[in-house]
Amino acid sequence: MERLGADTWATALDFLYDQAAERAMGDPLPYPALRASFFGSTGGPAPAPVSPTPIAAILEEFRERLAGGQMNAQHPRQFGYFTPPPLPVSMMGELLAQMTNQGVDVWHAGPLATFVEEEVVRWLCDLIEFGPSAFGLLTSGGVMANFMGMALARDGHLGRILDAGRPPRGAMLEGVRVYASDQTHFSIARALDLLGFPPETLVVVPSDDRFRLHGAEVARAVARDRAAGCTPFAIAAVAGSTNTGSVDRIGELADVAEAEGLWLHVDAAYGGGARLSIRDRDRVADLDRADSVTVDPHKWFFQAYDIGGLLVRDGTHLVQTFGGRAPEYYRGGETVEPDAHEATDQLNFYKLSFEGTRRWRALKLWMSWKHLGTEGFGRLVEANDDLAAQLARRCAQSDDFEAIPEIPELSVVCFRHLPGGLEAAYALPPGELDSHQDRLQRALEVSGDGWLTTTQLRGATWLRAGIVNYLTTEADIERLLATLRRLATDGV
Repeated sequence: MERLGADTWATALDFLYDQAAERAMGDPLPYPALRASFFGSTGGPAPAPVSPTPIAAILEEFRERLAGGQMNAQHPRQFGYFTPPPLPVSMMGELLAQMTNQGVDVWHAGPLATFVEEEVVRWLCDLIEFGPSAFGLLTSGGVMANFMGMALARDGHLGRILDAGRPPRGAMLEGVRVYASDQTHFSIARALDLLGFPPETLVVVPSDDRFRLHGAEVARAVARDRAAGCTPFAIAAVAGSTNTGSVDRIGELADVAEAEGLWLHVDAAYGGGARLSIRDRDRVADLDRADSVTVDPHKWFFQAYDIGGLLVRDGTHLVQTFGGRAPEYYRGGETVEPDAHEATDQLNFYKLSFEGTRRWRALKLWMSWKHLGTEGFGRLVEANDDLAAQLARRCAQSDDFEAIPEIPELSVVCFRHLPGGLEAAYALPPGELDSHQDRLQRALEVSGDGWLTTTQLRGATWLRAGIVNYLTTEADIERLLATLRRLATDGV
């Protein structure tokens, strides 16, 4: 085991310093070419190996075949998806979690692992200022958490509105409405689809010029739908949108939810991390007024994949929605007559979740939080916000870049290069300025010197920098802009 660990660790460090530090995107080949390169002449997966292979040969195959083709979060100019370089202590927590191999579903399968998750969930609830009746659980990510949030709204809140006496299903879901902005994550619509709601259930309300949803707009939509005989029951807000980092006016939406009797779910998968900073926490205010909140520690808590979470202001909603069925082989204190040594209040996470099998996601965050403290986390978040402000400021000071909005709310900057300057760029034929951004993104990817995504905002294409990288410096921001200018001059 020592030899295996030493050899694997050496391979990992070779990747970290020989590949990840050198190129933001390891292999820039387009999908078909990369697939052909990986699989070879067959064009698809090879048969499962029949004979054993020494571990040294497998590690060598990782070095030769896999290490050079990764999306490298550890590169200081990697600003693509919300994939931060994980903290070293988070990586070690993941190693220990895998070594101990606890199942955090029924208490007996991971006794102390259950307590660690309970403690981490309490820390997260405290972070957004939920009270003592709040609880939650860790998930694979924001999609699962948003799905569960919408399930709570359906089975609990909508059931009470309809006075159904049971969770609403089938025809009972006709004519009901959920309100969200045009910046809401796709998983909200997906959740409503999978939960059996008709397509017209989701009402998309336009956001403002800073991509934020306001209470007054939702209130007008609710009044219109009530007048048409519909049944509004939920608002799905976002605090840190994936596209722009925008933060809906949560306080205003909470006022509407209280006045209209609606469930308020806030997707703070990314923006919830801002609560770690004393300086910047009020950029994501009023989360405590939500009924349920999604957070994603594998975003702005700098954790290794995967760890998301759902927090609920009244934790009893979780067991009411997900705790209705218990298999006979889970002989916990909640499922059968307890033995003399068993407590009747055992914490069995399978009764609070859509998932059955659940791995020990909490350990890496528990270790990281103890290592850095909230203050340490907060400083990393603030540094990212400052770098985003620097990028947006440089765009505003130049004639060949522009950002939208001009002042970012968090650490996402949407910007674009203006070839020839503002006047010349705006005189280009329709679509040419958009194509220029796509070509520039591709050229940057091929260069390996950084990585950005592109996105669509108000029908136009923009470069998008999602800065959740604690390895980035001010010099990296300056180098990114210089590289983009050089690539544009080279004939992109």
